[in-house]
Amino acid sequence: MRERRRRKLLWEPGCIPAPGGLLEWRDSRHFDRWQELPCVLCKWLTPMRSHYEKPVQKACAEAWIAANSTGARLGRFASDIQPKSSRDNDHA
Repeated sequence: MRERRRRKLLWEPGCIPAPGGLLEWRDSRHFDRWQELPCVLCKWLTPMRSHYEKPVQKACAEAWIAANSTGARLGRFASDIQPKSSRDNDHA
């Protein structure tokens, strides 16, 4: 029986946007300032990286999620975890 390899996460991803939604990629680790590589979806050079360190343009990832809503639930592309701000607390 073949053993499945676990993909190495660079950091913990957050929520997967609904089809047609936008990814929230605010973390600087999505940007490689030293090297551009071909996007895994469109093959254009990009400095952007997914949580799995795969080169991908953000717009391509959003389009892929919209076209593959079932497969998107597996978390190939996800938003960053958004820190809670003190402004979000609704208690006194």
